[in-house]
Amino acid sequence: MERIQKPKEVEALRQRFTAAKTLIFAENKGLKVSEVTELRKRLKNAQSSIKVVKNRLVKRALKEAGLQGLDGFFEGPVAVASSEVDPVSPAKVLVQFIKDHEQLAIKGGWMSGEVLTTEKIRALASLPSKEELYAKLMGCLLNPARNLVGVLAALPRQVVTVIDAIGKKKEVPGT
Repeated sequence: MERIQKPKEVEALRQRFTAAKTLIFAENKGLKVSEVTELRKRLKNAQSSIKVVKNRLVKRALKEAGLQGLDGFFEGPVAVASSEVDPVSPAKVLVQFIKDHEQLAIKGGWMSGEVLTTEKIRALASLPSKEELYAKLMGCLLNPARNLVGVLAALPRQVVTVIDAIGKKKEVPGT
């Protein structure tokens, strides 16, 4: 990279870091080009992205963005996965991808001002998706109404059953 391009790259990284809801740092230990392409597609489908970065430029961009405590993650080849939309999606995609491709290793991350360890990222990846949470919320909101309808429907049924029982009791035998 030429000297003129470095400040532009640092500024682009700084903007990416300040806009991101989540940053996850991963070490590439020998993924093939086709595997990296597959990972990029998966991340893009999850509204996330990944970029292999130069450590010195990233450290400078992190300092300019005001993100502290992340310098320890930048030894060796590092890729930064991020999302500006969903803070959980990059973690889910990376953890799933690592199950099939052990050449990628999560080093750590950052979310909402907190440094994330590998364990926290795995816990984040195990959270239900946004759609699942919406479905559970809707179920919780609809259950009381569903129960009320069941109770209200049971009342006329019980009245009919009681009237029928009284009618059978008062019925004259032999007619």
